[in-house]
Amino acid sequence: MTRLTAQFWVQAYLARLRLADIPAFVTAHGDDTAGAVLVKVNTLDGQARVYQRSFDLMRDTRHWAVLTEGEEAAVDASLARQKQMDPDLWVVEVEDRAGRHLLDQPGLSD
Repeated sequence: MTRLTAQFWVQAYLARLRLADIPAFVTAHGDDTAGAVLVKVNTLDGQARVYQRSFDLMRDTRHWAVLTEGEEAAVDASLARQKQMDPDLWVVEVEDRAGRHLLDQPGLSD
C-alpha cells in the first residue's frame, strides 16, 4: 500500500478543516515526505490536547491517540520537547472551542 507524504496529508487535512469552518495552522513544518504529524487541539480556554498517530499491533490498525493534554502552556512545553527530539515533526494546531478536530472521521481515522 502506498503511503501519502506528510505534506500531502497535512494539506488535505487543512482543506477538510476549512470546509468545516474550523481554523487550523501549521506551527511546525517537518519533513515533506516522511515527517510524523502531531495535531494540537486548542479549545481557546487555556486547555489543549495533542494527538499522535499510533499503530495497534493486536488489531493491525492505526488510530489517533492522545499524546498529552492539559493546560496549554504545559502542552506547548511538551510539543517543544518533541520537536527537539524530532526535527522532521509536523505540528498542526486546530482552534475550536468545542474541541472538534475531525480525526475520528472516515479517511482520517484509519
